[in-house]
Amino acid sequence: MHQAVEEDAFPGAVLLISAEEKVLSHRAYGHASIIPSRQLMTTNTLFDLASLTKPLATSMAIMALVANGELEIDQKIGGILGLGQDNPKAGITLRQLLSHSSGMPAYQPYFERLRAYPPGERKKILRGWLLDEPLAAVPGEAALYSDLGFMLLEWIMEKASGQGLDEFASSNIYRPLGLVFTGFRPLNSRSLPEPGVIAATEECPWRKKVLCGEVHDDNAYAVGGVCGHAGLFGAAEELYGLLKMILKAYRGETETGLFRHELMSVFLARQGSPRGTTWALGFDTPSEEGSSAGRYFSRESVGHLGFTGVSFWMDLEGGIIVILLTNRIHPSRTNEKIKAFRPLIHDAIMEALI
Repeated sequence: MHQAVEEDAFPGAVLLISAEEKVLSHRAYGHASIIPSRQLMTTNTLFDLASLTKPLATSMAIMALVANGELEIDQKIGGILGLGQDNPKAGITLRQLLSHSSGMPAYQPYFERLRAYPPGERKKILRGWLLDEPLAAVPGEAALYSDLGFMLLEWIMEKASGQGLDEFASSNIYRPLGLVFTGFRPLNSRSLPEPGVIAATEECPWRKKVLCGEVHDDNAYAVGGVCGHAGLFGAAEELYGLLKMILKAYRGETETGLFRHELMSVFLARQGSPRGTTWALGFDTPSEEGSSAGRYFSRESVGHLGFTGVSFWMDLEGGIIVILLTNRIHPSRTNEKIKAFRPLIHDAIMEALI
């Protein structure tokens, strides 16, 4: 970890390692920011969790609604969103959205157009564009990682619950577990953080400032900081609390609320189709070659990466959890050294444990 900081893989990081519910290491390295001022990283530093929002907010919210009987995993979205039968998206299922097999494109720079509209109208406009967006594949026939699919999932959970994703996740997932710092930071209600409390991200070329405490993802920022694919903030210790509950539920060691063995087993299982997919429902699993989890995490593992330099991997079989939170895009997203670093650190950890 020290070598990675010295070689500029990232300015700073927090690494948490646990095995069988025992935290073996929880340490901070380097700096939470280097510009406009240098601030040391601490184990309590909050991070922009980027796409960890997908499994740990949006997917968990859908899971809670399935647990309450308000949604079904194989339910078609046409009825939920009021789409006509002639709409090619009407037959897409929640399972397909959660497992990135809906055929929705990976990404669109919607923020470039959204910035021309008043902030309060942007999410409604975005959702109209999502419905008009041509599919990139026939639903169910290809695995294509998609931000856009999780934007639709946010809309679906809003329809089913009557609450925004930030409110629903907070009241139904995080607060019941005692997670007080995990959550979204809506741009219209946030307070500026003290330096070092939140890890800085990019010196944004179009926002003309170093981002800290504001979501980095351009599309999520454009709609106010809360979106189905990005916007969640959190620190390693609280993420561990959430992941530990997921692991306990998967193992049948707790049956509390949405943390139930039967439900967790469905969401954490690698899907049988499309052929060759690595996706479970909202969570990824290790690919056979070149996985960021390295060589030793078992096939019975789940995890996810985030663009800002964050990740978690959890071996459901071995009871091992590794949370690696970095600010690798500070001050620029062009730094991609973390791609080579992730499998190295995971291999080093696993070689020390097994």
